Amino acid sequence: MKKFIKVQAIFDCDGNLMPELIIWDNKQRFSIERVTDIRYTDNPGAEEPELRFTCVILGREKYVYYSKSRWYVDAKSSRQELSGASYTILN
Repeated sequence: MKKFIKVQAIFDCDGNLMPELIIWDNKQRFSIERVTDIRYTDNPGAEEPELRFTCVILGREKYVYYSKSRWYVDAKSSRQELSGASYTILN
């Protein structure tokens, strides 16, 4: 299930879109420590290929997707791991 999220992102010098911070519904902020991979992926049910960013968040690899000008994560895996983890809320 898709969980749409707020993301702070930048365009680098080469014009590539790079996410930097995830903002959850309850205003919790999770810094993206690094992006290890960016690729187009064909998700089942998607009308067109989506950008999948492999990000390190709280020391764990997570997928963050960008499709049709919206960001989302897989709600099943990310919500439990991010919300249940021991973390520092960033200001």
